[in-house]
Formats: sequence, structure tokens, C-alpha cells
Amino acid sequence: MSQTVLIADLHLSEHTPALNTLFEGCLKQWQGQIDALYILGDFFDAWVGDDDDSDFIRHIKTMLADFARHTPLYVMHGNRDFLLGADFATATGATLLPERTQITLYGQPYVLVHGDELCTDDLAYQQFRLQSRHPQWQAAMLAKPLAERRVLAAQIRQMSESRKSAEGKSEIADATEAGVLALMQAYAATPMPTLIHGHTHRPAVHQHQLNGRPFTRHVLQDWHGHSGGYLTINAEHGVQSHLLSA
Repeated sequence: MSQTVLIADLHLSEHTPALNTLFEGCLKQWQGQIDALYILGDFFDAWVGDDDDSDFIRHIKTMLADFARHTPLYVMHGNRDFLLGADFATATGATLLPERTQITLYGQPYVLVHGDELCTDDLAYQQFRLQSRHPQWQAAMLAKPLAERRVLAAQIRQMSESRKSAEGKSEIADATEAGVLALMQAYAATPMPTLIHGHTHRPAVHQHQLNGRPFTRHVLQDWHGHSGGYLTINAEHGVQSHLLSA
């Protein structure tokens, strides 16, 4: 059956061997068998720059490049890997997507985002997001030595994990109705598309209305421990959720 696969929030690193193996198995299974693979952000637990030459990064790039020779590969920036750049795309054969991507699959419209912009109650994070997406900020970060960037990335990860532990599954880290509707307002003049995103680590299907017009929002499964998940889209069944385990 002709279908497209979407994943997000794998947070792969040299410290996630089970997930790395799980993903590698998925690539082998999907290669040449699906219409396209969309990775909607936070594929990596951190990305310090396209010049990262670690063994882990080289291995992942090789896997992706082999996959992309047979199957279209699309990658969106997340809040952990927003520094992915043109050299990464060239090395892997991936197409980097804008942070808001509208596509048509099997005759149906979809809007794809990572999902962090939807968490509008998290004011501290939204301030950091605005800063870290600025070209000057990114240029200054990438101008630092690679070793220094690795240290900074580790510090940011530690701060993020500490914050999550302190807050628990806080509502401020979830997509808000206001954030969702503000995003979808840009598409109000068209047939209402289905919204698909990750980031929140709260896989679910939500129903919304914008000016009386209904639309559906799918939240992707995050990958952690020995498990993960993905969405498929095809003409016969629309959007379907699937779970994985190593």
C-alpha cells in the first residue's frame, strides 16, 4: 500500500543505543517501501552544528543518506536540533522543511510543525525560542569551537531535564487552544487541513474548531527507553498511529 510515514522526538544520541537500533531497523523496513519519511523535529537530542564529526553523527548521516537514495526524506528543525543546516542536508540527501509546512498527501491537506510554537503558556521557553531562531544568535553559536558547543549543548540539556523533573507533566509544556488556533488562522481561507506535530510527548488525537470549521490535530508519539511510534498516512485509511518497541 502506498503510504507516507511521519515521526518526531526520537532524541537520538550516543547515549540511546536501543533507540538508535530501533530506528535503524525502521529505516531498513521503510526504505523503498514508502512514499516518503517526514521527521518533524528533535530527531537528535542535540545538534551542535553540521561540522560535528563524532562517530555517532557520522553513522547516522550514513544511514540517512543510504535511505534517501531510495526514498524521499524530509527533516524539520526541533527545539533540540534547530541548528541543522545545509551541510547536513547535503550529506544525508534530506530536504530541510520550513517550521510551518503545508502539504497535500493523497488528495488531503496537512499542516506540519514541530509543535513547540503551540505551547504559548510557556513564556520562558518562547523567549528562548525567539532568540535561538535568530540568524545572528545562530551565527554566534556556530562561530564557537566545536568542543565549546558540545559543552553548551550538554548544559542546556541538563537544564531542560532538571526543569522537566521539577515541573512534572506541566500544562505549560502542552499545546494551548490559543496557540493551535493562532497557527491555523493562516489556513482559514482554504479547506481546513489536518494539523500534525510532536514536541509535547503527549500522543493523542484532538478535535478543534476555527470559526465553526472543524479540524483534527494529531500529536506524534515520542521515542524513549526502548519504545517509539509513528504515524502513517495513506489514501484508504487516512492517518493511523503505530507503536514500536525494541
